[in-house]
Amino acid sequence: MAIGGLSDSISGGRIRLGMVGGGEGALIGAVHRLSARMDGHYDLVAGALSASPDKARRSGEALGLSPDRIYDDYEAMAKAEAARADGIEAVAIVTPNHVHAGPTYAFLKAGVHVICDKPLTLSLDDAKKMKAAVESSGRIFALTHNYTGYPLVRRARAMAAAGELGEIRLVQVEYPQDWLTGPLEQSGHKQAEWRVDPARSGAGGALGDIGTHAYNLADFIVGIEVTEIAADLTSFGPGRRLDDNVQMMLRYANGARGSLWASQVAPGNENGLRVRVYGTKASLTWAQANPNEMMFAPLGEPIRILTRGGPGSGPADARVTRVPAGHPEGYLEGFANIYTDIALAIKAARTGARPPEGVMFPTIDDGVKGMAFIEAAVKSSRANGAWTKL
Repeated sequence: MAIGGLSDSISGGRIRLGMVGGGEGALIGAVHRLSARMDGHYDLVAGALSASPDKARRSGEALGLSPDRIYDDYEAMAKAEAARADGIEAVAIVTPNHVHAGPTYAFLKAGVHVICDKPLTLSLDDAKKMKAAVESSGRIFALTHNYTGYPLVRRARAMAAAGELGEIRLVQVEYPQDWLTGPLEQSGHKQAEWRVDPARSGAGGALGDIGTHAYNLADFIVGIEVTEIAADLTSFGPGRRLDDNVQMMLRYANGARGSLWASQVAPGNENGLRVRVYGTKASLTWAQANPNEMMFAPLGEPIRILTRGGPGSGPADARVTRVPAGHPEGYLEGFANIYTDIALAIKAARTGARPPEGVMFPTIDDGVKGMAFIEAAVKSSRANGAWTKL
């Protein structure tokens, strides 16, 4: 059954959702809203959509929010929504990295489930404090590493876990882009400005923005801990304070080896996320630019192209597939799969039940792992690429 097929008559009414950040001009806010709406599990009813009160008001009005539920700041929103009988049940935090922790604490205290953009926060110490707050709250915390929502990524994870690749030996993951090849941050480009600012982005530039996606994707598929990394972080942009190119080697707990490349200064690459996993029996290759196909190469046999929804699909990918094979599904659908799995967990939590079989989404633990990855990579690079434990 497709993931959108669980009806409200079975799982309860729609989840009242709020949003912090994501106002006019913010791409990721629109992506979150579209993803939340796709399967009909959420109603956006409140927001503190910008640090600018005027922009927050305009943004809320454009989205059709009730005037009394358009807030100037997240603290006022958390307090007011907690006092309402129809207050929000979950909040999406879609702000720059330095404004993840504050709203998380405020809404957890208000008894609200949290859906947060990645990376988790500015430092590993902050991440550990957030984890403690989540655990003591009893609320659900989800991190939107959205690439784990693609059906074929779910299938790759299931195949690796079932031993279809044999013992994992090599993991290659890359995420090149080209949008920061020039000094875009000097042109007033809002998204570029905060991503190259350590005060708002943290210690990692491309490392935190897309390197964490690459790391999380490989981790999700192979399910083997990275124990050490040797990293080289480079800032090619003149005067740029954070890295725009990341190259590193990985050592896994089972003895496997890997490499990770993330770059925002690679002309000709729009959003080139790709992962290749090699085992003793077979290999897998998946690329986000063509997400409905995955190459499976059993040793000594012809290469096979596996398709989303096609022959051999299993429960892991079938439950997050909406339309038959040959009808493309992409970025928004994969993102929506994360939102829907979170919704199913929230609806189960209403009655203290367990979520349906197969529900999965990145959690606070994935956020902490991502911050440990960033910290180790920065430390390694400063030591001229020395092997550094996570």
